[in-house]
Amino acid sequence: MNKRQTLFAAAAAAALLSTQPLTAWAQTYPARPVKVIIPFPPGGTLDAVGRQLAQKLGEQTGQSFVVENRPGGNGTIGADAVAKAPADGYTLLFNASTFTTAPMTMSKVPYTVTGDFAPVALVAKAPLSVAINKNLPITDVKSLIAHAKANPGKLTFAVGSVGSAGHLATELLKRQGGLDYTVVPYKGTAPAFQDLIGGQISGFIDPILGSLQYHKSGLLRVVAVTSAQRTPNLPDVPTVAETLPGYEFYSWYGLWAPAKVAPDIKDLLNAQVNRALAGDMKDKLIQQGLIVSSGSIEDFRKFQAEDMARSQKLITDARIRLE
Repeated sequence: MNKRQTLFAAAAAAALLSTQPLTAWAQTYPARPVKVIIPFPPGGTLDAVGRQLAQKLGEQTGQSFVVENRPGGNGTIGADAVAKAPADGYTLLFNASTFTTAPMTMSKVPYTVTGDFAPVALVAKAPLSVAINKNLPITDVKSLIAHAKANPGKLTFAVGSVGSAGHLATELLKRQGGLDYTVVPYKGTAPAFQDLIGGQISGFIDPILGSLQYHKSGLLRVVAVTSAQRTPNLPDVPTVAETLPGYEFYSWYGLWAPAKVAPDIKDLLNAQVNRALAGDMKDKLIQQGLIVSSGSIEDFRKFQAEDMARSQKLITDARIRLE
């Protein structure tokens, strides 16, 4: 073997060795428990879906996926912990769409969504409900528009948290419907619903699960949903788009890993999430009023980019800032 052949053989051997540890590692992943950080307190739709997913991933892989709630900073504390974790696939982030919009509304965030995180899988989308105080003469979006125009500036709509999906959906309805109402920030959904039922505010747009029990008991009136089609748990309630064509908005839930996690690990996790969503978890999510959203990593990346672009425009136009 001449010198050139020797150098070529050595280079080939080095390249082979450099790929072997990653491949072997990916094939044995997960070899120990995986931490799934949810950056909000226990309870609520995000936590419920995250725990269901973690349980299914554990059953499918034979290794524990342990949920850790790490709230604070509008979700940024838990997200930052994932961004700074080793990119080995053993620390993941399960979060809602607020994760992508928080940096757009806050002055200081210790990470960037697209630079420090790798999308793994979109899990589900949650249609929102347009809930109205029951004593107002509003039964659908058409009568909402008519009442708002007859009483300019008198209607008030709550938002559970600044920059949330509900907040952005409220701003979109305001613009697309040409409505004149005041947006009132609340610290959480519970006090917002309390004031809506009590008549201190006029309306509230938030995921359907929050308003469903109040609507069915007659404490408030859901006049529309923000999905493209009517939802199974509110089949008689029209969509906003039936009055305002093209209107569509969701809160959504996904799984992310630190940016530099190995492609093999991301692919494996994406496949396992899709497997979970094809099983009995799908029925559970549908019963909760969610839309199952399985797909590839690239599907999720594209969806996230498009949603972030639309959200950024709404946030800029409405001058939404979390002080």
